[in-house]
Amino acid sequence: MSNSISQYWVRLLINLIFSISHLATQDLMETQEEVKEEGVGYVVMRNLFSRETDFKMRTVKKSRETSLRESAERLALKEFQKKMNPDSLTHPPEFIVKPHGQTVWEGKSVMLHCTVAGWPKPRVSWYKNNVLIDAKAHPEKYFTESQYNMHSLEIKNCNFSDTAEYRISALNVKGESSAFAPVIIKSENYLTFKLFLFIFHSDGYSPEYGVTFNTTIIDKFDVSFGREGETMSLGCTVIVYPTVKRYQPEIVWYRNGVVLSPSKWVHMHWSGEQATLTLVHLNKEDEGLYTLRVNTKSGFDTHSAYVFVRDADVEEEGVPVAPLDVRCHDANKDYVVVTWKQPAVEGSSSIIGYFIDRLEVGTHHWTQCNDTPVKYARFPVTGLTEGRSYTFRVRALNNSGVSRPSRASDPVVAMDPSDRARLRAGPSAPWTGMIKFTEEDPTVGVVPGPPTDLAVTEATKSYVVLSWKPPIQRGHEGVMYYVEKCLVGTETWQRVNTGMPVKSPRFALFDLAEGKSYSFRVRSCNSAGVGEPSEETGATTVGDRLDLPSVPGPVIAIRNTDTSVVVCWGASKEVKNLVGYYIEVSINGSGVWVPCNNKPVKGTRFVCHGLNTGDKCVFRVKAVNAAGYSGSSAESEACIVQASIAVPSPPTGVTLLERVRDYMVLGWQAPAKTGGADIRGYYLDYRTVKDGVTSKWHEINLQTVTGTSYKVTDLKENVFYQFQVRAVNRAGISESSIPMVPLECKEWTVAVPGPPHGLRVQEVRKESMVLLWEPPTFSGRSPVTGYYVDYKEENGRWRCVQERSTKNTYMKLTGLQEGVSYRLRIHAKNVAGVGGPSKETDAILAETRPGTNEIVVDVDDDGVISLIFECSDLKEDSQFVWSKNYKAFTDTSRLTVQTSGGKSRAIFNDPSLEDLGIYSCVVTNIDGVSASYTLTEEGLKRLLDISRDHQFPIIPFKSEMAIELQEKGRVHLWAEVAKFTSNCQVEYVFNDNIIHEGKKYTMNFNKTTGIIEMFMDSLEVTDEGTFTFNLVDGKATGRTSLVLIGEEFAELQKKSEFERAEWVRRQGPHFVEYLSFKVTPECDVHLKCKVGNIKPATETAWFKDGIEIEEDDEDAKKIKKSDEISKKDAGVYEVKLKDERGKDKTLLNLTDAESSVCKLLNRLKVMSTEHGIILYSFVASCHRVQCGVTGEQLWLKINEPTEKDKGKYAIDIFNGQGSVKRVLDLSGQGKSSGVPAQATLQYFYRARVVGGLPDVVTIQEGKSLNLTGNVWGDPVPEVSWVKNDKALLSDDHYMLKFEHGKFASITIAAVKTIDSGKYALLVKNKYGTEAAEFTVSVYIPEDEGEKRE
Repeated sequence: MSNSISQYWVRLLINLIFSISHLATQDLMETQEEVKEEGVGYVVMRNLFSRETDFKMRTVKKSRETSLRESAERLALKEFQKKMNPDSLTHPPEFIVKPHGQTVWEGKSVMLHCTVAGWPKPRVSWYKNNVLIDAKAHPEKYFTESQYNMHSLEIKNCNFSDTAEYRISALNVKGESSAFAPVIIKSENYLTFKLFLFIFHSDGYSPEYGVTFNTTIIDKFDVSFGREGETMSLGCTVIVYPTVKRYQPEIVWYRNGVVLSPSKWVHMHWSGEQATLTLVHLNKEDEGLYTLRVNTKSGFDTHSAYVFVRDADVEEEGVPVAPLDVRCHDANKDYVVVTWKQPAVEGSSSIIGYFIDRLEVGTHHWTQCNDTPVKYARFPVTGLTEGRSYTFRVRALNNSGVSRPSRASDPVVAMDPSDRARLRAGPSAPWTGMIKFTEEDPTVGVVPGPPTDLAVTEATKSYVVLSWKPPIQRGHEGVMYYVEKCLVGTETWQRVNTGMPVKSPRFALFDLAEGKSYSFRVRSCNSAGVGEPSEETGATTVGDRLDLPSVPGPVIAIRNTDTSVVVCWGASKEVKNLVGYYIEVSINGSGVWVPCNNKPVKGTRFVCHGLNTGDKCVFRVKAVNAAGYSGSSAESEACIVQASIAVPSPPTGVTLLERVRDYMVLGWQAPAKTGGADIRGYYLDYRTVKDGVTSKWHEINLQTVTGTSYKVTDLKENVFYQFQVRAVNRAGISESSIPMVPLECKEWTVAVPGPPHGLRVQEVRKESMVLLWEPPTFSGRSPVTGYYVDYKEENGRWRCVQERSTKNTYMKLTGLQEGVSYRLRIHAKNVAGVGGPSKETDAILAETRPGTNEIVVDVDDDGVISLIFECSDLKEDSQFVWSKNYKAFTDTSRLTVQTSGGKSRAIFNDPSLEDLGIYSCVVTNIDGVSASYTLTEEGLKRLLDISRDHQFPIIPFKSEMAIELQEKGRVHLWAEVAKFTSNCQVEYVFNDNIIHEGKKYTMNFNKTTGIIEMFMDSLEVTDEGTFTFNLVDGKATGRTSLVLIGEEFAELQKKSEFERAEWVRRQGPHFVEYLSFKVTPECDVHLKCKVGNIKPATETAWFKDGIEIEEDDEDAKKIKKSDEISKKDAGVYEVKLKDERGKDKTLLNLTDAESSVCKLLNRLKVMSTEHGIILYSFVASCHRVQCGVTGEQLWLKINEPTEKDKGKYAIDIFNGQGSVKRVLDLSGQGKSSGVPAQATLQYFYRARVVGGLPDVVTIQEGKSLNLTGNVWGDPVPEVSWVKNDKALLSDDHYMLKFEHGKFASITIAAVKTIDSGKYALLVKNKYGTEAAEFTVSVYIPEDEGEKRE
């Protein structure tokens, strides 16, 4: 016992000693830290200026703490004295107190402090990720302060972009020192947002790898737009330098500040250089701000851009779009709460409610959970099976119908929350206790007690949700519950779930009467029975507890970029459980509203992207919570979508143009980016440099310098100076240019001129650009006589553009390569030689930007010549600046400039040779928008001709004047006008004399068709001359003439008289067809003629060789039927008609026609043979109908029979004593002579190709081939095409058609060599089949050329 007590006290003593030692050590460390924080200066000042003068020896008892403090002070005093030594008075900066890294919430402010010592007093600068912080330029964001070597930086209203590594740099003549502090900004809006905090070495140095990693992100993804169901990829190229083997940076992706993980919808890939994020099957849940963060051992770098997801097209017009962001909460054994967010577009009417569907994992059937649509974006789903997993989706409903379903939620398991917690916690430690078994468990058969903490957690007009805690007394078996309700004012309790008790301590009651009050209580039950009820709830009125949000505050739209606008608004003042805001945009005056975001945002500021440049837009905002939408806010003021005004970029190329003993002339190049506003001027600063030590910067000019050169006066000779320049526009002052190297102020003694200055480039195209410059300020000992232009590619060597110098201060460089960057510089030249080069320009990429316009020459209807230049991206402060030969106009009387909107017109007042030159136009505040036009003498002459035509326009004729003869020999003069107005008038002129409508002339001008006509009944000798139509239409004139003189007039007059005589002849009996002969199939010769306009009294007489043929004459009989025509029948036959109205005659000369007639008519001839005689004759036949005898067969062949060949065919066979006749009916009317007509006509009705297709087709490759075959058959045949015995089907290459049952066509688009082959058109019906074959040969022109060679 005593040993144990002694051991106890020993241990206690040891612990006590250890504690004392630890406290002493801690006090010593605190003391040293306090001395360090107290500062060297304070200790030195306190000891140096002590007023105690009497020295007395006395003994003072000091504590250990006092001794340590005094030792520290003595050490500090020695250090101070060492620094006060003249040999070591100056020393480099050192940080007594370094800034500490901080982590704060978004919206808060950060203050970084530090103390710097050094002599001379160091200058300090603050940097963010190695970028200088200009607190004066951004006072709303940064505030810096320096007092008594104490320096501070305040970062106001922090956001995610302020997360960075901040550095303070202290610099004096002895050196430079830096201190670092990381600042991490955490987001309050997303509790899951975690940023990895790096503990850096002061310079980012990684001891593990022995290098400092520098990260650069290029090829950055921009603001992107997608549509639901599409796939989108975001990517960046990441360069980490230096490259260390087997080291890869950490790639992290965020959406709205939340770290993304690979999933079914999100795929990530890192190739070592390219970081890619792929969003599969986009949904509105994917909309948001995406951030790529690259973490290395030395720091991190980020890039962010917004992704917008548009709704997919609705299946039915007017229905709402799908809800989004479906989530599951408070999951229990048979109960889960489903929430979602309302969509941005409600459709043609407001949303009535929502349907919730569930799907048991492993099945494919969705079950609707509610029969009545719910208005709230929150719904308790009951009736789940314990242990099973479910997913949920939501559909919106309005008067037009039901929307598409939302994206399904993540699966959730129906189980007790305590079981879920145990599963998440993982396996527990093994049980090491003892289990005792008894014969009887006292808890078996115990009725559970009443549940506790019963409360109404949700109450809407659709449902009420109750929650409670299980009873304390419940035994070892499971407990279930019965829920009861009671209408307030009654004492009747009604059990709600009579059929099945619930397992979860949650329950949703539906079908309650809206507006009435209820009380609720719950009973527990198990196998032993039903327990006592819990305490009843208070009276609960059925109705919505959550109100709609109030209308958001005023909306302000601010210009941002050419395609985006920043929208700010006041937050809804009365709102609970705010989900976010939807922003809508409309083109001013259109009344059509389109959502800017499809996923609600919680802030009061949003950048609306995807707008059209130049549109005048208004915006409005509405808030949303689970109860629904608020009313829309008031519309914002109209905002034009165009880039906002910003501070210009710094000037570049500061160079020395001239120097004398007491002044220097400086030149510089204007900023590359004007910030969208005119450059109002420049400010210059200077400082002196002596032995490497610089003084403070001093302002040179209080008033802005408007040019790009300035003479700095009152300088000291042989003193070195540095200069810097700042540009200023309406938005503010730019950062300073890079300080130029120190320059000594002394007079130049060189003879050659100084460098030109003010280099600027305009009219950049893919093959050319124009360089302009200002003459050098210092011309040397003689005037400047010319300039040389040098150029080089980005990494090439300098080359001179021209062989001879140019006196102009501009030059157009041609023959450039598209996509190559060039740098330019200028040399000035005088008699003494060539001066030094100017400051080279920045790299200029040879390209023609999209939307680039050129100057267009226009001649209006009044003949006014003008040059027109248009700019579609005109900004508010932009102006069109015209110049001639790249110099401002000096003589405004020659040119008038008119500008309206995005179009400027330079009008020539009196075009002449004085106006020849190069005309250029530049649009200010828009980088690279410029063009020029060179007006040459030839071009001016062409424009003057066009102007004259416009001043004195000519009416065009579609058809010049023409003449034709009509009935009775009437003369018709006509012309057709191509273009005219309703005011057009016509003047008719003959031989310079105006003629008018009267007895001789009939005139008409049809203004519908534009046809001018003039009629004359006859042509007389006095009508020989020139006919003219003169047209006048406003100031436009037209003229067309026809000359009728000499032989042309005589021939026309003769034809007119003939036509008139013919008309007179046709008034009496006359011949419509003159006398001719015809040989009939019976070998008879008929003389025939056709008469017209005859009467019974008309006399007809026939004559042969002038002798009338009487009716009974032999010649008259032969005229009717000539069986044996011979030479004696030759002669001139004449027929005459006569009555009281007139007479007519016709002649036929048969003296030359006899031989031809005889050829057609050959008599039957006889020929003797050894067997007897043969009677024969030569019969003329055609290729289609032929006859003949083969052996004992007589035949008549009809090729290609048609409908005209139908009828009855007969053959007579006579043997001298008797005859036999056979008749065959091919008319299709039945049978004849026992031969079936159907079999006989089978040939006529069979399917066949009757024409249209060639045998061979040769066609050039690339052409289109179209062939059409004529098809016949009854019934209509079936048509098909084959190539090389393989059937063809109609597609994009082969287009097969069969139209009207007659025309089968094939079209081969863009034939190729493989289309060569043997083709056939197959036709088929029940009477037969036929194939029309043809060959297609495709040739290549080059091949054919080689063969010919």
